Amino acid sequence: MDKLWSPWRSKYIESFAKGNSSTECIFCVAAEKKVEDPENLLVKKGKLIFTLLNLYPYNNGHLMIVPFRHVSEFGKLTNDEASEIMWELHEHIHFHIVPRWIGDTNFMPVLGEVKVISQDLKDTKLKLLEAFKKLV
Repeated sequence: MDKLWSPWRSKYIESFAKGNSSTECIFCVAAEKKVEDPENLLVKKGKLIFTLLNLYPYNNGHLMIVPFRHVSEFGKLTNDEASEIMWELHEHIHFHIVPRWIGDTNFMPVLGEVKVISQDLKDTKLKLLEAFKKLV
């Protein structure tokens, strides 16, 4: 098996055991920083949004585009916020919708190097269609 040296990962994993004592939103805190400051991960500030590197990236260059306004749902963005986000994405249009849940990383991918897809795609489609009906 190949080994990958990734010491920052342990800090990330340990942060869950310790719990987050801060009640501040990480994005609201990041929005107050200056892009020019090399001590933060901000790479760009727009009128209504900002772009920053992910502290715990899936790959190098993993970016997040975030509205300045604290919003928890995509549908609650203003038209201007959504438009600016989409304009920022035009440089590298790439969307991921990846559901995650407690226990989705287990011994199979970690030790067996096998990703188990535990639901039939047709069942997943039916559940998505049902969920989309509720949104419309």
